[in-house]
Amino acid sequence: MEMINAVGRRKASVARVYLSKGEGKVTINGKEVKEYFPQLHIQHAVTDPLAAVEVAGIYDVKVNVQGGGFKGQAEAVRMGISRCLVAINEEFRKPLKERKFLSRDSREVERKKFGKPKARKSFQFSKR
Repeated sequence: MEMINAVGRRKASVARVYLSKGEGKVTINGKEVKEYFPQLHIQHAVTDPLAAVEVAGIYDVKVNVQGGGFKGQAEAVRMGISRCLVAINEEFRKPLKERKFLSRDSREVERKKFGKPKARKSFQFSKR
């Protein structure tokens, strides 16, 4: 098995994930996952697919991610890793799909409308 790649997306984030045999290193934009995502719950969101199919120490993950904030980036990486794992072994699809790691969360920020301060918020209404 050489290198397998996949793309994960969430909000404005796009993650290109490359999976290969190794000792379980997760590198995001040239940094270790603990360094790139200092929050513990975000680190777990990134490594959840590997833990779900019990291959945490078998594959090395290299990721290029851009756009969006840290939460959107983490979920984009999670989706990319899940897609790579399914490409390696089709039996991984069921546990990953049960945890909704393979479905694209399509919610985006609603655009600002003219005459309003935000997308839906209105200025204070005065009757007189």
